[in-house]
Amino acid sequence: MAKYLLLYTGGSMPETEAAQAEVMKAWDGWFHQLGSALADGGNPFTGAVKSIASDGAVGEKVAAPATGYSILEADSLDAATTLAKGCPVLQGGAAISIFETLEVM
Repeated sequence: MAKYLLLYTGGSMPETEAAQAEVMKAWDGWFHQLGSALADGGNPFTGAVKSIASDGAVGEKVAAPATGYSILEADSLDAATTLAKGCPVLQGGAAISIFETLEVM
């Protein structure tokens, strides 16, 4: 089985404690639904962004800053995409890009 990186961009964090608890409950439910397909639940990212160009120049912005990630195991990109459709980050307005990782090391 291959591993797939779900890269989250955009979205918003819940503003109240009650809304935060509801979102965490949704994440717990999604993780439970994924079962052994969940390789790494991931984490959100902070708003601090730095980029390094190939010439070594350091910048403060990127085109579409990532806001978090998760890693799934699935038989195919289509299967990983189907699993990703249940991700609670979508409820907060975020988008998900799905990348197959390559085992090279």
